[in-house]
Amino acid sequence: MTLDLAQFHVTFFDESFEALGSMEAALLKLSAGDADGELINTIFRVAHSIKGGSATFGFVDVAAFTHTLETLLDQLRSGQRPVHSGLVDVLLRSVDVLREMLSATQRKQPADPALTAGLHAELQAIVSSPGLATPWAATAVPVTLPVSSGKAPPAAEAQAVLGWRIRLEPGALMMEHGNDPLRMLRELATLGTLVTRVDAGKLPTLAEVNPEVCLLCWQMELRTGASRSAVEQIFEWAEGECTLTIEPLSPAAATQEPVALAAPANASPASAPAATAAAAAAAIKAPAAPEAARSGSGEGGSIRVSIEKIDELLNSVGELVITQSVCSQLAAVLEGRQADELRNALVQFERHMRSLQESVMRVRMLPIGSIFNRFPRMIRDLGQRLGKKLELKMSGDQTELDKTVLEKIGDPLVHLVRNAVDHGIEMPDKRRAAGKAELGTISLHAYHKGGNVIVEVSDDGAGLQRDKILAKARERGLIGADEELSDDKILNLIFAPGFSTAEAVSDVSGRGVGMDVVRRNINEIGGHVQLYSTPGQGSKVRIRLPLTLAILDGQLARVGKEIYIVPIVSIVETIQIKGDQVSSLAQRAELFRLRDEYIPIVRLHELFAVQADNTDLPDGLLMIVEADGRRVGLFVDELLSQQQVVIKSLETNFRQVTALAGATMLGDGRVALILDIPGVIVRYMDQPPRGHSAREAA
Repeated sequence: MTLDLAQFHVTFFDESFEALGSMEAALLKLSAGDADGELINTIFRVAHSIKGGSATFGFVDVAAFTHTLETLLDQLRSGQRPVHSGLVDVLLRSVDVLREMLSATQRKQPADPALTAGLHAELQAIVSSPGLATPWAATAVPVTLPVSSGKAPPAAEAQAVLGWRIRLEPGALMMEHGNDPLRMLRELATLGTLVTRVDAGKLPTLAEVNPEVCLLCWQMELRTGASRSAVEQIFEWAEGECTLTIEPLSPAAATQEPVALAAPANASPASAPAATAAAAAAAIKAPAAPEAARSGSGEGGSIRVSIEKIDELLNSVGELVITQSVCSQLAAVLEGRQADELRNALVQFERHMRSLQESVMRVRMLPIGSIFNRFPRMIRDLGQRLGKKLELKMSGDQTELDKTVLEKIGDPLVHLVRNAVDHGIEMPDKRRAAGKAELGTISLHAYHKGGNVIVEVSDDGAGLQRDKILAKARERGLIGADEELSDDKILNLIFAPGFSTAEAVSDVSGRGVGMDVVRRNINEIGGHVQLYSTPGQGSKVRIRLPLTLAILDGQLARVGKEIYIVPIVSIVETIQIKGDQVSSLAQRAELFRLRDEYIPIVRLHELFAVQADNTDLPDGLLMIVEADGRRVGLFVDELLSQQQVVIKSLETNFRQVTALAGATMLGDGRVALILDIPGVIVRYMDQPPRGHSAREAA
């Protein structure tokens, strides 16, 4: 039976992209001067793993490129070539090209030859050149490789022998756990000239053969300049599942006549029988953690589950939460001893439901470090391009967020970091003149606070120039020529669409398409953005995010017979209105005076065309809410309880409605609409008959 390797493609690509991230992080540490043997081993293992998986699946171009890269890395590992900043730049570009090649292969499209051919040729030229004759030798960073007591360093060891005598005797479970000995022999053949002898003395009769147990042994002689560690690397997946002996090969002991040759390095995967489906999977497992390779067989601590299955589970839990709420509502009016017992059981049921809900939510949680990890490379590249000396500090990278939230904050954080580098951090000479260190600092910090996740992006640069922002806003007509604004409102002007204070457009910033995108994307997921800046000391952007988009902490508000849910994260305060605090403009626009600020009043019964119990302002309540740096007051009849609600999409089941973020089911079976505060403000400003006056007021 032929094994269909296509079923493993998704896993291969997922784990290859993750491994490239680890490789990039290790290379950045090398470029920072933290050069040690373990870092180089980590980088080598990634290349080795991707090469093996690509060859197994027939991705020839990826395998060929990675083979050359692996050869260069093996030279670094064996001490034949020094590590230097120029070489690290080449390796980082190799990571970019590999990522692009894998993406193209995943889309079943050819990679751009102009992108790959030039770098591949450059790698081949470096590999074939003498180690110390590279053009970057003057900037070489010494690397100390770990040497065990009693053993010579790898470079000296390779020079002292002609090669290695190797004996491989597979264990009973080796193939069952996904390790293919023929693939290992093919990998050995890439290191030099391989001569093999097969020992078939343990083979039973045909009737007794178990196809999942390998009873063959191999005696091999490998003529190569590669180190012992390079040979050991090939068999690392089979550690503990085979008997492996490696001895130096002296000239007198070398075999002159080969008995049997191993399969060539470019042999098709189909040329060697695969014992089980796990054999293909073994070729693509993350190199840094061999034990993870066997997690699918029951020996590890994790499995891969599609996000669709988790969403289905979360939706089912949400329905159970609603059903539990309905049962509690019905039981509240019952009387008698059995009614008390039922209510006690429902309390316990609610406790278990909340625990189940939290457990399912944790399944979707991922550490924000998966987003943070993209920034060390970005900071390094931007610093080199702009001629600035930069340092990135990160903390709280293990703070967890829902996967959907995590996916939506990536682009806003990229905008913020790029702005901090380009607009915030000064050039080294300006920093020296201001009495600062030449090294500018960008900080990323994440932490939990009050049921939300706070992400802060800060810099120790020049800070925002309020006068410059104000002048640009007046020039563009965003504010009047004589209008005075508070410092907070001046800073919030940079969130206006198209606003930029850059004097020249560059490929980093200056087109004014960044900060408005940040605010819009954060608002779409129920978050909030705050900006702080101190002239000469730096700036900070604080983003408050919900833990998840599936459950919302909301305040229930009644307008007539309708119940609306206002996200608690948007509420500033709630006020009992007095008549002398309200002013009217033409066409019935109403403003509420809150201390030194005038806030537009939004009558929800008019906005949504429903019948309210109260139309006189002193008879109701005003909820002050904030979004996009603007505040409005929502006029409602009554405030009810606060509770967590399960969000149901209107767009999925009906259509998108401006000012509504979704709906939920209450305990009594009624449907309550969830307000989208930014949308409420937009709908209010566009609503006749007081659209013009309302726009002026807001």
